[in-house]
Amino acid sequence: MPPALLFLIVFIEGFCSLGAEVIALRQIIPHQGSSIVVTAPTIGFFLLALALGYHAGAQVATDYLKIVARNFLLAACLIGGGLSGVAVDLIFTLLQPALLAYLIFVAGVVCPAAWLLGQTVPILSNLLQHQRVGEASGRALFYSTLGSFLGSLVLSLVVMQWLGVSAAVALCALLLLTGFLVLRGGARSALAAALAGALLTGTANLWLRPEIETAYASYLVKPVAYADALNGRAFINNSSVASLIDDADPPQYARYIRHIRSILLEELGLRERQILVLGAGGFTLSHREPLNHYTYVDIDPAVRAIAEKHFLREKARGDFIADDARRFVARSEQRFAAVVVDVYSSHVAIPGHLVTREFWLATRRVIEPDGLLIANLILDSALATPYARNLLATIEQAYGRCAVEVLQKKQALANVVVTCRNGQPAAAAQVFIDELNTADLDLARSR
Repeated sequence: MPPALLFLIVFIEGFCSLGAEVIALRQIIPHQGSSIVVTAPTIGFFLLALALGYHAGAQVATDYLKIVARNFLLAACLIGGGLSGVAVDLIFTLLQPALLAYLIFVAGVVCPAAWLLGQTVPILSNLLQHQRVGEASGRALFYSTLGSFLGSLVLSLVVMQWLGVSAAVALCALLLLTGFLVLRGGARSALAAALAGALLTGTANLWLRPEIETAYASYLVKPVAYADALNGRAFINNSSVASLIDDADPPQYARYIRHIRSILLEELGLRERQILVLGAGGFTLSHREPLNHYTYVDIDPAVRAIAEKHFLREKARGDFIADDARRFVARSEQRFAAVVVDVYSSHVAIPGHLVTREFWLATRRVIEPDGLLIANLILDSALATPYARNLLATIEQAYGRCAVEVLQKKQALANVVVTCRNGQPAAAAQVFIDELNTADLDLARSR
């Protein structure tokens, strides 16, 4: 085989191996979120499997092309089938707890694919015998790493953005099947195997996957029954219900949306004011609400068109800005009467950089001096877990005392609406005790 073809095979390996890692990180977001405690182990396990693949490839002494071709075929099936949305959803649905499903997914799909592809460079370096060992391995690693570089950029910034995650999965699988055919020289058995792999990939990623996929989320609109709803439908974002709407007049929205609307329109009486919504959801907060002007900020540039076409079935009210919420509040010069934070990437996962004290302090700079922050959180209804207690404490360190309302007190997980004023934070609180009870004095000072 000419060296140029060998380097092409190595390039495909680099493109698809890192592509598989990028896709795996994207596919587990609906189930595990995107926090560092999920992404770091996933990357670590992937690199460990890759290292073991290098070691295994170094032990191969014969049948170089045949072994690499077999590895490409198996990796194509693992990526095309195992990384498809339907397979990932199935793993996390059937296996509980979620940690077990995650480990099965990583150990059964991600690591084997990395191990198989990791063998490519050390095996094919044996076929470049007319070159010095350092030159052969260096050139092979160059093309492999170049493939990894382009794979990460092309898949995340081009394919996922314009065609969706399923297309990225299919592209990786089809590239590996192409490399398999090149290595096998177009034999009939190879053509049959490649056709079977392509059929598996197409079935798993095109036919069985009903969601609308982007680089950031998977969306689905489906019928749902809830209180007083007429032909209710749910906007599913990363396997979680993001918004509800129906055909009644006026429509019945999700309970937390109705509650936030009540705060803005009835309790505060806001009229002709600017309201910022971080996290678009289904754009229901401003739906048929002409009294104020809404600006939505969401990291997914496709979410508005998807919501308008499939969920609202009409044009969404307000402006839309495709940007990261933290970056927007840090840079915007506009001020708003109220900021609504609803930034979940899945049912219980807020991106880690949107829960810190620095983020909540940044939101203050875009709120008018006496404006309001309203945050929709999904926490345990008793507010007893470390996450709930620490998140509420973080918000109050930035804003001072806030109102905390648990909307579904009988459920394990509930919408918790936190409302904070943007005035000067209150002084540190003191506890009333029998020995030194300043309650009467404090009451007098508060009038």
